[in-house]
Amino acid sequence: MEESVLDFYDDLAETYHLIFVDWNHAISWQGEVLSKIIHSKLASPDKVDASLLDCSCGIGTQAIGLANHGFKITATDLSPVSIERATKEAVSFGVEISFGVADFRSLEKEVSGVFDVVLSADNAVPHLLTDEDLYLAVINMYSKVKDDGVLLITMRDYDELVKEKPRATEPRIFDKGKRIVFQVWDWADDAKTYQTNHFLIQEINGQWITKHNKTRYRALLRDEFSHILRTVGFSDIEWIMPSESGYYQPIVTARKNGRLSSLT
Repeated sequence: MEESVLDFYDDLAETYHLIFVDWNHAISWQGEVLSKIIHSKLASPDKVDASLLDCSCGIGTQAIGLANHGFKITATDLSPVSIERATKEAVSFGVEISFGVADFRSLEKEVSGVFDVVLSADNAVPHLLTDEDLYLAVINMYSKVKDDGVLLITMRDYDELVKEKPRATEPRIFDKGKRIVFQVWDWADDAKTYQTNHFLIQEINGQWITKHNKTRYRALLRDEFSHILRTVGFSDIEWIMPSESGYYQPIVTARKNGRLSSLT
């Protein structure tokens, strides 16, 4: 993972909530949708206090929402600035979450215990550009899942995106035209990676202020990632598409069968 990933999220932490039309609503809605999916996959679906590690929690969007649905949350992120904000936000929302700074390629040594669920949401995994780093991250996630526990990851639909290689996202206009959010994507020639240029434009006290952050992603295809999950030792791999889940990204779930691959 490039150093720019850390810079990207450290710098974005203060304004991350502004990419949503209403961050409070996003917390509530994502918590509800993800909770239903997780409970449908748990070995004991009626378990009310399942333990969950959100290993790319950012400023707490999913972690706070799921804490409100009874999950016992541990939340980590590569970005210490994001963790600092997430800690404050959890207090303001009145939920108890154990936070820490950790790279999801080294969870085994940086996070204690194992969990009913390990979660990485919102396209965090595709920051890993090489197979080596992807395997390392999935092995570390595997080590944190209880036997018969569940892994849940969400990411962009790269199977479709690589067909068109869009150059930009459609601008989203909020606050009666005073806040505009969009991204410009610079694709590599082989379309296997792309640089995201993230723009937040706001009118503040009569002046237009532009904030630009950039980072690189891998256009990670579903078959590629499913193969990595199976190789490491996950089973029951299922992709749930937005048309079925109502969520805004494809979701992959997998189960730990208790037999870790020889890759470790």
